[in-house]
Amino acid sequence: MRISVQQEDFQLGEEVRAISANPKVGAVASFVGLVRDVPMTLEHYPGMTERAIAKILEEARGRWQVMDCTVIHRYGALQPNDQIVLVAVASGHRGYAFAACEFIMDYLKTQAPFWKKEGTAEGDKWVEARASDDLAADRWKE
Repeated sequence: MRISVQQEDFQLGEEVRAISANPKVGAVASFVGLVRDVPMTLEHYPGMTERAIAKILEEARGRWQVMDCTVIHRYGALQPNDQIVLVAVASGHRGYAFAACEFIMDYLKTQAPFWKKEGTAEGDKWVEARASDDLAADRWKE
């Protein structure tokens, strides 16, 4: 299980190869989020953010047969089309990998302590939480 909150970009192929090394892995599902439209700055609380992500990953491992996973979330100043987040999940079966990947991403949007500020023509503005993100996360409640 790899969690990294970093300013540096990441290489999707390298990350997927790293969690695919186990010969028992039968599937890897991944999601890469990109910055849309306008520059953005992400802030977080070091330590607290990684603990929140670890808790999300442990919940995913308890629900599905996750063999390995990687979450990389960037912070700092980002430009449109920059990679912002990677979730990659390795499992013996594709269904578990897909479900765990989607669950982790939904919970990252609602449970991980990140704050986004967008740069607009009118000036910088903080991005509010979206009801649609909460609805996506609510579907996973048992």
